[in-house]
Amino acid sequence: MRPTTLCFPVAADGRLLLGCKKRGFGNGKWNGFGGKLEPGESFRECAVRELYEEVSLLAEPEALEYMGFLDFHFTAAPAADHITYIYFVKTWTGDPAGSEEMDPRFFTVDRLPYDRMWQSDRVWLPRLIKGERIKGRVIFAPDGETVQSLEIKEDRQ
Repeated sequence: MRPTTLCFPVAADGRLLLGCKKRGFGNGKWNGFGGKLEPGESFRECAVRELYEEVSLLAEPEALEYMGFLDFHFTAAPAADHITYIYFVKTWTGDPAGSEEMDPRFFTVDRLPYDRMWQSDRVWLPRLIKGERIKGRVIFAPDGETVQSLEIKEDRQ
């Protein structure tokens, strides 16, 4: 089980910054920014590092707002299983810039590209956008795309 992070920059006007994955796991899908923890790194430090590496935005760990925790399982590829701490960030420095891994773009929340995102995102991301903190488990079917099982509940912490 790999520990990972996911960070969604939220502009002052409420738009969400997403990145279209250019390679590797999730290629062609729109998502937040994040990745695997490095040794000795906290989840917040990982999210800040990945945000900079993937889209050139600098944020402080304290600026990250914890929004949830998800446990992802891939029935046909257990090596891809991972836990993810999810954050929103509303303050940063720099302008979004593409990288070898991601092509960034702002979206209004009523126009998110759910048809080009992970299937479970259309269930849990709207809850985060409404301000709810969540925790849950997502199990993907053997095709790696279809949600086989989904359990999301409010995280009252």
